[in-house]
Amino acid sequence: MNRLQWMQIFTRVVDMQSFSRAADSLALPASRVTRAVKELEAFLGVRLLQRTTRHISLTPEGTFYYDHCKRLLADIEAVESNFPGSAGQARGRLRVDMTLSLARLVVLPAMKDFQSRFPDVELTLTLSDRTVELVQEGIDCVIRAGTPEDSPTLVAKRIGAFEWVTCASPDYLEQHGTPATLDDLSAHEAVGYLSSRTARPLDWDFVENGESRCVRMRERLIVNDTDAYVTCAVEGLGLIRAGSYMVLPHLRSGRLRRVLGDFDGPAAPLSVIYPRNRHLSPTVRAFVDWVEGVVRAAEPSWRIGA
Repeated sequence: MNRLQWMQIFTRVVDMQSFSRAADSLALPASRVTRAVKELEAFLGVRLLQRTTRHISLTPEGTFYYDHCKRLLADIEAVESNFPGSAGQARGRLRVDMTLSLARLVVLPAMKDFQSRFPDVELTLTLSDRTVELVQEGIDCVIRAGTPEDSPTLVAKRIGAFEWVTCASPDYLEQHGTPATLDDLSAHEAVGYLSSRTARPLDWDFVENGESRCVRMRERLIVNDTDAYVTCAVEGLGLIRAGSYMVLPHLRSGRLRRVLGDFDGPAAPLSVIYPRNRHLSPTVRAFVDWVEGVVRAAEPSWRIGA
């Protein structure tokens, strides 16, 4: 095993804080990963990692070596990506996380195109809306709705936007009436959506007379899945406030009706988020560019009335 392979294995162990997870992500036996780090330490004559049964930490020498390894590996990848050979092509394993609704309605219907364009990429797609620790979990990028938080370690690239839509089933509106103002919402029930970030139901944000207004809804049912959230509305269990791409098919079929359209705010961004490196790998770059094209193509159909 050469020094470059040692560096790649060592940095992956540090990034994932686990020998076993690093081995899985590299498709190597765990014994080989452990042996590679030991051989690297023997070659350098220093201990790079402090190991316990539950934790891995860098020694001062390990921190110094890790920082330089990351820069060297990024430089090598950047140089190789400028050439037409296999080094600059999208290939290998790619892990992406996004919400179930976005995957089902937008990304998966276009997945054959991705596979035909990039036959050497093995994509693992996980479906969630939780806060993801990209580096520690070995996830290359996530797609999230809403305005992303500023981060010194992550890049958020906007790939599209959608409208927030407040809606309910015809049966619900017939039974409870149709709200005409934000004050009318106090007499209504909503289905709650549990935020994985705050562990509490999301409040509803509107724009009234040019100013933002937050409304805390009364909820008897709370879910943490976007598809379940929309299904609850279709079943007449309460009002919901969801992304236009999630509810537009139901609005067009008449299973849901939009309310309070005059109070909905500006479009919400949809972003792909990935670690802030000096050089983006060809595989991640290929996916980011591809999924942006897919979203941009679908975006016009998400507009209400389109």
